[in-house]
Amino acid sequence: MKLIILSLLFKFFLTFNVFANEVTISLKEFQKNNNGKIVFMRHALAPGYGDPANFNISECETQRNLDATGIEQSKLIGATFKKNKIKFTKIFSSFWCRCKDTAKFLNMGSFKVHKGLNSFFQGHVDRNETLEQLKKLVNSLSSSNGPYLMVTHYVVIQSFTGISLPSGGMAVYDLNTKKVYNLDMKN
Repeated sequence: MKLIILSLLFKFFLTFNVFANEVTISLKEFQKNNNGKIVFMRHALAPGYGDPANFNISECETQRNLDATGIEQSKLIGATFKKNKIKFTKIFSSFWCRCKDTAKFLNMGSFKVHKGLNSFFQGHVDRNETLEQLKKLVNSLSSSNGPYLMVTHYVVIQSFTGISLPSGGMAVYDLNTKKVYNLDMKN
């Protein structure tokens, strides 16, 4: 019973973004000043919870994947960035198919997979090692270039930024100030 309640609470937190930082940056503000900024994007909608028991990082059919809504969500987000003339200097993705597919359907350019963006939610990778790899990646980026895009998972974004995001949600990390913001794509 406890496991069911915890599972439902976790799903509630994922859905309603209740841990989100109150500081928000509008898309227009981001457009004006995005050098030295990293956009952490949670992969688009991939219904379900975690990954199947037969998960294999090399086989998409063993993973939780984007559905038609998630694909459309990715395309819409990419189109919104393009409409606002936002181009990313570099794009990175987790090795998970739902993240790579999100990056692909954004249609913003080529991307590289990086192990610092992989999900440690079910223990498929080591949490500390993943976050250490992410810190190295972040530290390797020039604060005078950008913006950068990282398509990843809820647990990675929440651990690095402290912000909880819904599918397709985004947080901005400023390499210069080390501050974190929610990115409001509607304004």
